[in-house]
Amino acid sequence: MLLTVSNRESLDNKNKEELKEEIEDLEFQLFRMQENMKKISKHWEVMGIDQSKEDKWVIIYAQDDGNQCKIMLNECDSSFQGTWDFSIHAIYKDDETLHIGDIKGPANKGYGSICMEFLKEKAREQNIPFITGDIAKRDWDHVDRLEHFYSKHHFRVEIDYEECTGEIVWYE
Repeated sequence: MLLTVSNRESLDNKNKEELKEEIEDLEFQLFRMQENMKKISKHWEVMGIDQSKEDKWVIIYAQDDGNQCKIMLNECDSSFQGTWDFSIHAIYKDDETLHIGDIKGPANKGYGSICMEFLKEKAREQNIPFITGDIAKRDWDHVDRLEHFYSKHHFRVEIDYEECTGEIVWYE
């Protein structure tokens, strides 16, 4: 395409308009982050903030009673309504092991990776060298995705395709 003066002006205006929209979206997310952080911090331990694959800001927080640990995530593009948008639930099996019981929330947004890194951080803070988990028959419709996810996060993944079960182990 030949770039004429009128095309260049149209391109410049479009880029400025897109940039303006991005800035407005970021300002909105930061406003929501402040408001959500106030609400979340009243009930849970705020662990940090991060950005998703879609460049959306999220708040990561935990609930840990010594028996169970939940790493939860809340998006900052909407008002916090008292529930998480994504979470990893784990229990303390013993002094050396956190066992993942469930991962809940939408797939392919990067939320699982964000929460997994914070779960590992929680384990390191408490000198817990192992994170384990099971792959159950109910997970079988997305077992390939789970295998990829856990491998990406340096878990040893063992799957029994005949029995439709599996185990995961992370060791620090």
